[in-house]
Amino acid sequence: MHTKLGLSLNSTIVGTFLIHRIYDHCNLTMQYKRTEESRRNWIPAPFQQAAQKIAADAVEHFLSEDVRVIGLGSGPMAAAIIREISKMPYKESLQCIATSTQIKLEAQEGRLRIVDENLVTEVEVVFDGADQVDKTRNMIKGGGGALLKEKILHSAAKKVIVTAESTKYVECFNRTVPIEVHPFARHIVRKKLEELSGYPRLRMLDEGYVYVTENGNFILDTLFTSIPDIRKKEVELKSIAGVLEVGLFTRHADIYYKANEDGSFEKIVHRS
Repeated sequence: MHTKLGLSLNSTIVGTFLIHRIYDHCNLTMQYKRTEESRRNWIPAPFQQAAQKIAADAVEHFLSEDVRVIGLGSGPMAAAIIREISKMPYKESLQCIATSTQIKLEAQEGRLRIVDENLVTEVEVVFDGADQVDKTRNMIKGGGGALLKEKILHSAAKKVIVTAESTKYVECFNRTVPIEVHPFARHIVRKKLEELSGYPRLRMLDEGYVYVTENGNFILDTLFTSIPDIRKKEVELKSIAGVLEVGLFTRHADIYYKANEDGSFEKIVHRS
């Protein structure tokens, strides 16, 4: 009697456990599919057709069997290029340096080979996005928080290819400049930025927690009413103790792709 009851009870417990495991597996699978779909839908709907055309053009013109080391920047348009690279027959010969976990996951999904930073000095081409591009082709980057690694790759690469939606091409910057700051220095840096007529705000997550970069730092999104000399401002901000990197990118790209809402795109060659 007790034996039968024990067996029955054990069967019930095992059955319940298995049901929960199956439920958890299904739930995780659904979450993964939602995450995968959200990555696929990074690009705003009006620009998706142009993004595919840009990706095909960029890969055709800037990648070949001779290219070995490439940098993968961030942003939805850069993700489109990564998906195009994953279709290449000789992708196994590429060594890719990713600037963020999100981009790394995108590349790994396409079975691209991710390597560490010991090859940064050999980067041949970087594919990247931008938050804004002004009339002189300076950029603001860092909306996704990867500005430090992105600027390192830009400085090392032989060629930089930037893709962005037409809405991100502006006469003058009119958005905040991301500034990556060591947590120990956040208060003094905030004070220094205010002294330089900036309006800094600590980046927060929707849940109310402080945003922390993959490097373990904070970001002060700082508004400047005007920046007459972008390069001078970049140097001035980087000279503040505790500032790790500034989202002003004054190294111009070799090619800028502008995605239009009608599905077309423009290719802008920067000339000094």
